[in-house]
Amino acid sequence: QVQLVESGGGLVQPGGSLRLSCAASGFTFSSYRMSWHRQAPGKERELVAVISSGGGILNYADSVKGRFTISRDNAKNTVYLQMNSLKPEDTAVYYCNAGYHYWGQGTQVTVSS
Repeated sequence: QVQLVESGGGLVQPGGSLRLSCAASGFTFSSYRMSWHRQAPGKERELVAVISSGGGILNYADSVKGRFTISRDNAKNTVYLQMNSLKPEDTAVYYCNAGYHYWGQGTQVTVSS
């Protein structure tokens, strides 16, 4: 049974940082491209960052380049999203995805003073 469990969301002030984690199980994690997506209220879900199976290829949405960093630990079956210099417009539910196929349940990130 495939499971993706996100954690690390919360309320943070503008300019602050959060690190999201996504623990994976039920599939061969090291073989899958992993990605983070987000969905703000009233908006469509959008791709935030993607990392190749081996971790050597990274891509980011223009809106987060230079502020967010995606990484993975294949020994721990976990993918991370380090988010720095957070802005109110980063407020959304953040979802972990495996292979553009499996989804986690999401974790809320709220950036507000």
